Amino acid sequence: MNLEMQGRVAAITGGSMGIGKATALNMSREGAKVAICARNKERLEATAREISGLTGNEVLSVVADMSNKDDADNFIEATVRHFGQLDIVVNCAGASPGGQFQTLEDDQWMSGLNLKFMGYVRTARAALPHLQARGWGRIVNVIGNDGVKPTFNEICPGACNAAGINFTMSLAEQLAPQGITVNCVNPGPVDTQRWDGLEAGIAAREGLSAEDARALTNKSMPMGRIARADEVADMVTFLASERASFVTGASIALDGAQRKAIINPL
Repeated sequence: MNLEMQGRVAAITGGSMGIGKATALNMSREGAKVAICARNKERLEATAREISGLTGNEVLSVVADMSNKDDADNFIEATVRHFGQLDIVVNCAGASPGGQFQTLEDDQWMSGLNLKFMGYVRTARAALPHLQARGWGRIVNVIGNDGVKPTFNEICPGACNAAGINFTMSLAEQLAPQGITVNCVNPGPVDTQRWDGLEAGIAAREGLSAEDARALTNKSMPMGRIARADEVADMVTFLASERASFVTGASIALDGAQRKAIINPL
């Protein structure tokens, strides 16, 4: 299937690793011009070189922290300045602190909302005039299934994700007449460095070894394993393509039918 991404320009937050990196590689392979941002300059630049080496296409890297409005604005403006246009925005930066209700302080709640929710809002807001000028656009928010599958160990991520899903659907309705689609993908556990850290937290809380924590994770998954980053990236890339022209306001679960909290037995 030709996704018709040649000549498109995509800005991907959180693009130095995990799902963001896999998405950037996908889109570059499809012929899109790609800009990625993240906070770690060395890792970001190494990722840009790696993707460019694999695809032969230029990848722009911009150091940015999406919890900061100026950084979000600068990332979008740098992308447009460098490539001359913007067509696709993928929000994939950041995470919210896990833990049970009584362990979370106000600053943890605020940091989660500021990055995982408001970071997405900032990027979309900065990008919108450029998408409107093109009369065509795609916004894809990588959020998480905690927004629709509440669990007490992920109460802050669940709240942030639920806000992001609501934001996605509301914005989709507003922008549909302008040729701009807005969708979200909600992964469950994905085999990335971020998940390794979350799983270590589960192990510590439950007094488990790393191996036992991974076994418990896999047991919670009807498919017997967690997702790969490229599996999520494939869905994101499709939603960002011409082939998804009538898909908007969708909240797509990509969690292998996981419906139970990880630490609970099936």
